[in-house]
Amino acid sequence: MRTMTKTLLAAALLAAVPMMANADSQFTTGSTSPITARAHLDFQVTIPKILYLRVGDGLSMASGGNIEQIAFNVAAGNVGNGTAVAATTPSGDLDNGSVTARVIGNNGNITFTSTTTGPLNNGAGDTISYSQITAAVATLTSTVALPHPTLADGATTTVTLNPVSGKLVNRDAVWTFSYENDNVVAPGIYGGTNANGSRVTYTASMP
Repeated sequence: MRTMTKTLLAAALLAAVPMMANADSQFTTGSTSPITARAHLDFQVTIPKILYLRVGDGLSMASGGNIEQIAFNVAAGNVGNGTAVAATTPSGDLDNGSVTARVIGNNGNITFTSTTTGPLNNGAGDTISYSQITAAVATLTSTVALPHPTLADGATTTVTLNPVSGKLVNRDAVWTFSYENDNVVAPGIYGGTNANGSRVTYTASMP
């Protein structure tokens, strides 16, 4: 009987240990002044890795929006005269060939690329090189503007975005596109809507 009582008492003490470990209170008494009692709290915040890329239309820190088209119409008398051609209206979420561009990441350097499948073509064997499409970069809200990776035919070009401090990258810009119009080319509509080499893919990658 005595052995059973000791066993029950030991079990009760073991069961009470977790409760004692989780409790945090202190009772003090005494005749001196001041007397002190202490209790504690632990805090924890979990932050996931995030990576956000916007080019043109899009939602703030969310997936969505529409793929923009930047279109150029060259006047007959100006074909290949070396005078840059501005985009038509509407073109881009900011119009006139201008788009909002933004990259946000929180885990260090970001590799930012542009990729094309080849030059623009008119479906009849004629081409316009992506070297004829240039982007002027202007600041938007960030102190340092987000650069535009140079467009190249059937290739990927890369820029590296470094954090200003710590691991955070938060850069944006206004990109305004122009057609350089340096060459006389055959007639036709070059590119389109995900056709004839029109689609440029921008990619951000973070460790």
